[in-house]
Amino acid sequence: MRFSILLPSAEGKEAGGNPLAPDMFDYRSSNTFNYFSELNPERRALIDALQTQMEEATEKELGALLGVKGDTLEEAVAINRDIYRSPLMAAVDRYSPGVMYAAMDFAGLPTGSQRRLLENGVIFSGLFGLLRPDDLIPNYRLRMDAKVGDLGKVASYWRPVLSDHLNALLKGQAVWNLLSGTHEAAWDDAGTYARMIRLKFYREDESGERTAVSHGVKELRGALVAFIVNETADGVEALEEWEAPDGYEVDHDGSEIDESGGGTVVMVSSPGWEARRKARRKARAQEEAEAAAAKAARERDEDDD
Repeated sequence: MRFSILLPSAEGKEAGGNPLAPDMFDYRSSNTFNYFSELNPERRALIDALQTQMEEATEKELGALLGVKGDTLEEAVAINRDIYRSPLMAAVDRYSPGVMYAAMDFAGLPTGSQRRLLENGVIFSGLFGLLRPDDLIPNYRLRMDAKVGDLGKVASYWRPVLSDHLNALLKGQAVWNLLSGTHEAAWDDAGTYARMIRLKFYREDESGERTAVSHGVKELRGALVAFIVNETADGVEALEEWEAPDGYEVDHDGSEIDESGGGTVVMVSSPGWEARRKARRKARAQEEAEAAAAKAARERDEDDD
């Protein structure tokens, strides 16, 4: 089954870019990469409103708008003022300093896995709405929960614009939803997909008490993305083979999986996971050896015939 991975953008961004890259805003070049060009009018309107508001805002108001202060605020204002003239860079590279993107390590993925991420990844961006990982974008600073002038909250601005496009794109697919609540607020989910999979992570101590994971969850999501594109995973059952960082394992009893094969998967890191992983590796190696021996025996029999 075809799958999509819904990803949040990253606050941390790589500076610079290619000054000779095609202009993503007016598409004067035939080889411009952009998969959601229908959103360009809304992108322009949002950029114009953002720049207008920055010109009229006090320093305190700018800090509230962009979510930063001090030297970082000065840098963010300069970046946003220069959006239309900035050099461009693929979104997956622009967001590479972000914790989740660093953990997925796009540059280190095999070529086939990179291609699958570029084809199946969908990024929610405060400034651009929806992006593919290889869409060319400038540096910028705007959170999905920011409020921009008369346009209002950014997520609310995007919701009626991008929802129809996304719902059509996801029709009949398996969807890995790695969005934060802030980003998901920009989408009216019409349920057009075949199944949607979410994950929750918990740590369990020696007494069996569980604590929801908040710190470190972005690294886990990044590692999960790499696993999905490496294995072409389109269902929950694939997670049984994922050697997640810190030994997270699927808790079938705690998970809520519906008839479509979607739902919320609970993964738990609990004491003793190292020994369990070692045993699974041993069993898998034995199965592979037995399969190879059986294949060799069949080939010998065929030669004898």
